[in-house]
Amino acid sequence: MVNDDYTLIKNIKRYAIENKIPIMQNEGIDFLTTFIIKHQIKNVLEIGSAIGYSAIMMTLCSPNLKVTTIERDEARYLEALKNIKNMKLEDRITLIFNDALKTKIEGKFDLIFIDAAKAQNINFFERFEKNLTDDGFIITDNMYFHGLVHKNEKEITSRNVRGIVRKIKDYITFLKNNDNYITTIYDVGDGIAVSNKKNK
Repeated sequence: MVNDDYTLIKNIKRYAIENKIPIMQNEGIDFLTTFIIKHQIKNVLEIGSAIGYSAIMMTLCSPNLKVTTIERDEARYLEALKNIKNMKLEDRITLIFNDALKTKIEGKFDLIFIDAAKAQNINFFERFEKNLTDDGFIITDNMYFHGLVHKNEKEITSRNVRGIVRKIKDYITFLKNNDNYITTIYDVGDGIAVSNKKNK
């Protein structure tokens, strides 16, 4: 990255903090970009663009990488659009404004990155796994949900948060019982699940 890129990335991160928009933790983005380089990933489908931070960071880590990313929140979509344009990455990042569960995606991807509504993880996985290459990976962020997944449900006062935590636990069970994938959950950032599609 050149100096201008560093400044723009810092501005994106500051905007996220000031506007309470969740973006990947530093540990998590380092894990993701290192993974992309190690496995020579060429194209990524991202569910949940937010303001474009992770799509930009993925693209910057590998000169041949292309990202297709979906965002349903209009304000975040417009901010992501601006950030991608400022980084001059419009030719490598395709941003789609839509609800992912209503979006039909063509083509195959080496990596599908799920970082959207946590309660919908199973639905995202099942909807887009057909777009995964034969030996591709599905990576899901926020498996610990700020550490709450490891807590006793009675300790969580918010009913809404309890519901999300329960859905994440259901998703962990879904991944562990899915015979078509080998899944490892890494104790990195807010917990990252890597599901590797088995070659048949």
